[in-house]
Amino acid sequence: MQLLALLLFGILKIKMKKIKKFILIVFSITFASQVFAKEVPNSFADLAEKLMPSVVNISTTTTVVTNSNPFPGFQFPPGSPFEDMFKEFGTPQTRKSAALGSGFIIEKSGIVVTNNHVIQDAEDILVRVDGDKEYKATVIGADPLSDIAVLQIESKEKFIPVKFGDSDKARIGDWVIAIGNPFGLGGTVTAGIISARNRSIGLSRYEDYIQTDASINSGNSGGPLFDMNGDVIGINTAILGKGGSIGIGFSIPSNSAKKVIDQLIEFGETKRGWLGVRIQVVTQEIADVEKLDEPRGALVASVAENSPSDKAGIKDGDIILEFNNTKINEMKELPIIVAQTEVGKTVDVKIWRNKKEITKKIKLGRLETSEDFKVEKKASKNETPEISEVKSLKIIARPLNDDDIKERKLPNQTTGLVITNIGKNSPIDYLNVGDIIIEAQKKKIKSIKDLEEIVESALKSNQKTILIVIYNNQNQRRYIGVKLD
Repeated sequence: MQLLALLLFGILKIKMKKIKKFILIVFSITFASQVFAKEVPNSFADLAEKLMPSVVNISTTTTVVTNSNPFPGFQFPPGSPFEDMFKEFGTPQTRKSAALGSGFIIEKSGIVVTNNHVIQDAEDILVRVDGDKEYKATVIGADPLSDIAVLQIESKEKFIPVKFGDSDKARIGDWVIAIGNPFGLGGTVTAGIISARNRSIGLSRYEDYIQTDASINSGNSGGPLFDMNGDVIGINTAILGKGGSIGIGFSIPSNSAKKVIDQLIEFGETKRGWLGVRIQVVTQEIADVEKLDEPRGALVASVAENSPSDKAGIKDGDIILEFNNTKINEMKELPIIVAQTEVGKTVDVKIWRNKKEITKKIKLGRLETSEDFKVEKKASKNETPEISEVKSLKIIARPLNDDDIKERKLPNQTTGLVITNIGKNSPIDYLNVGDIIIEAQKKKIKSIKDLEEIVESALKSNQKTILIVIYNNQNQRRYIGVKLD
């Protein structure tokens, strides 16, 4: 009996351990589920109700002038019986054009933030608050480069503002909501997540967009993107596709936007730092030629005369690795950082030159008062100059002449070769006819022979890549890494 009792006690003890283990597992699963559930909102209703009075609908009117002449550019001879009739047809006609957008209030006094493209060229701006209260608004300041505008509601009423959050803390996968005026349907709330960060989509020079799958449509432009704390972390600006939302929308990060907004409120305009360089991406080929450990930084394609960089000794071909103690990992980071730096400030700029790092001190100028570097594209003259084949590159080219320099407004001492034909399987088949090769391996090119000798020398020394410098058809100086066969 004692033996039987001991046996039963042992079995019961084993079962109790298993039960405890089972209870522990169930508890762990339940706890984990509860933790996860906290990350998924049951409803956005409370948050939306709180924020909607701060989001406004914007409508604008603009006068558009059109020509009703069915034969534009055609003129009848003086005295023709049709002259008077077609003068009437050719009289410019005016009409009013309306546009819709969104915005949000950031001050009790009625300061509103929106996109520049929402109010650009507008003659009248109406702001609707909380669904039915309509006010006139005036522009405090606007910035086309960042696509941001700041408005002032013409009213002595006190409004409900929202505050900016820290967009740098926003993570891919975080919940967000967008509130705006899509297709004129005011007070519309959509929800989604942050899909990506640091997106460039080719809209402006200062691109660092937050990508979201929260539904954004025409009319949402200028509206806020909120985090779950009810703080603005983005300004909804663009979507991918023309028909409507396909789950890919883009917002200007609040940290970038706020600096522009503060300047617009204080000065009515922006005051951006300016280096005075044209830059391009550092490719793997360029990194290999320059003996840089990896593709990073921003390659200086050209330096503007008398610019801050020119005065500091920055040269074509330098690679900017660090600006004001901030590392430049990708080319696109540099314009943003420079623009956000105080005008007149002297900063350290670390560059890569001749396979070593050196540091230059540069006093920043102001972008808005700098020279315009854009050069109008010119058509080539109809002429038959001397041309020759560059066999090693499978191209046909001719020497640059004085007429080319004058027509394309190049520096007077420029030498090089104008590409007139690019053969099949050429290692530079991605270039265009009309591009000008001015340097190869940091040596100036004056003739076909110069270029051939440099390429042949590289091939003999088993170099797989050479570095050339071109002026493209837009007269932009570019560095190109060319892979040789």
